[in-house]
Formats: sequence, structure tokens, C-alpha cells
Amino acid sequence: MAKLILTNEVAGLGSAGDVVEVKNGYARNYLVPQGFAVAWSRGGEKQVDQIRAARQARAIHDRDDAVALKTALEGTKVRLAVKAGAEGRLFGSVKTADVADAVQAAGIGAIDKRKVHITAPIKSVGEHEATVRLHDDVTAVITLQVVAAK
Repeated sequence: MAKLILTNEVAGLGSAGDVVEVKNGYARNYLVPQGFAVAWSRGGEKQVDQIRAARQARAIHDRDDAVALKTALEGTKVRLAVKAGAEGRLFGSVKTADVADAVQAAGIGAIDKRKVHITAPIKSVGEHEATVRLHDDVTAVITLQVVAAK
């Protein structure tokens, strides 16, 4: 088992600044090369504090703002125009960055693409759902209206 300090949020594992233990192969082949984590050391406690401070600066500090953003996101259908074929199948799929850009273009607010989670790949036009983690205890469900671009 390898002990690591997460530098970014990893779904199912933890947030930036968390100290986690994972299998050696997962650490060596995925987390460290992708820049999601660094090796833990005794001197790494200062680094953990810096990462947590940076995370707090980026996070939505006020829970009330997160709840207000949640109601705005859940009350609106976000329209997303993508290239599609004649039968409604997309060329590729909708990514989390596409969802974040569409939310910002709709004028609802800016969200981080790393906080967006799409459960099943979106490969067809129609209505789909995605979840956004706005705060540690506030999660919003977005309704995406995927349409073919002209």
C-alpha cells in the first residue's frame, strides 16, 4: 500500500489535501503520473496545509451561496448543442467541461468541471442528468437538454 497526498479531487477517493492509502499500482500508474497525488512524507504536512488552504480559497465558502446556486441549477434546463448524426447519435460524447461551459453560457454561474459527474456516457440527443458537487454537503442535479447543432 502506498500513502499519498491528493493534490486534486478524485471521485471515490477524496479531496485535495487528503492523505490516503491506495494500492501501489494505482498510485504508480495513475494518480502520480496524472498529477492527482504526490508521495506522502513526514515533511509533507506543510504541503497538506497549503493544498487545503488553496482548496478553501477555490471552494464556495458560504453554504447559503451553494444552496442558492443549487436551486438555480435545478430550476433550469441547461441547453447543450453538439454535433449529431441524422438519427440523433452524437459524434463522440458530452464531457464534463462541455457541461460546465453550458452552465456558464446559460448565465447561471461558473462551476468547476472537476465537480461535475456524469453517471452514464451521453451519446444521444434528448434529456440527460448530471450531478454537481457544489459544497461538501450540497449536491445539485442538472437536467441537460442535448440538441443537435445546426
